[in-house]
Amino acid sequence: MSSLLGVPVDAAYHLVSGFTGILTPVLGGLAAVAAIVAFTMAVRTLLMPLSLRALRGQAAAARLAPQLQALRQRYAKQPERLQRQMSALYKREGTSLFAGFAPLLLQWPFLSVLYLLFRSPRVGGQPNTLLSRDLFGVPLGMHWLSGAGPASAQGAVFLGVFALLAGLCWLSARLGRLMTARAAGAQATGAGAGTGLLVRALPYLTVVIAAFAPLAAGIYLLASLAWSLAERRLSSRKTHAGPLSAPAAVSRGRRFPPERSS
Repeated sequence: MSSLLGVPVDAAYHLVSGFTGILTPVLGGLAAVAAIVAFTMAVRTLLMPLSLRALRGQAAAARLAPQLQALRQRYAKQPERLQRQMSALYKREGTSLFAGFAPLLLQWPFLSVLYLLFRSPRVGGQPNTLLSRDLFGVPLGMHWLSGAGPASAQGAVFLGVFALLAGLCWLSARLGRLMTARAAGAQATGAGAGTGLLVRALPYLTVVIAAFAPLAAGIYLLASLAWSLAERRLSSRKTHAGPLSAPAAVSRGRRFPPERSS
């Protein structure tokens, strides 16, 4: 484990372990799973402002895509002027090139701590006792391809987690496409037709990660992805309720103001 993340992972471990102990008299064997889900949602709640800001930035990028493409075509042979016009467009719209990515990068250390906690067999030089707990008789530290194998009753628990993950991935990808098309207007409705197989498969990368991670990490990914989908739905409703003046202006043939010569 990275020494940089060792201290926060150790702190998170003690919090989740303590919460598991509190829930054990009530939930019994499911206490550790409930603690993983609850702690994941607590962290995602704290990070929610960053997540919603990233989603707004992504929606803005989709909304401005037709205008940016028009600028690239208009100033294809004038890179410096193109940069000035793009900067002016971002400024007018109150956004930036990195609005959809910077908030996600700020979340990365926190989410990495959680993922490391739920996949590391040792924390702070001691065994990770969370992984000794189980879900329906399957230890949280077990991998899908270990133990009795994927065709066993233990494998069925993993397959259930994978099926839920795949369903959430599908819903998230579908909602993402709808949000992008809605933000970009009519010009973006046919954009998905030419999407390659690799791009379509990328949303399901979480399922692949879970297949090679301990069950505890798979449960964490499931809870985190469910929270992300809820954030997308919330952001979609807020965006849909607001004005969509930019796409309408593009569809009516909006022209960019001429750049003043210095």
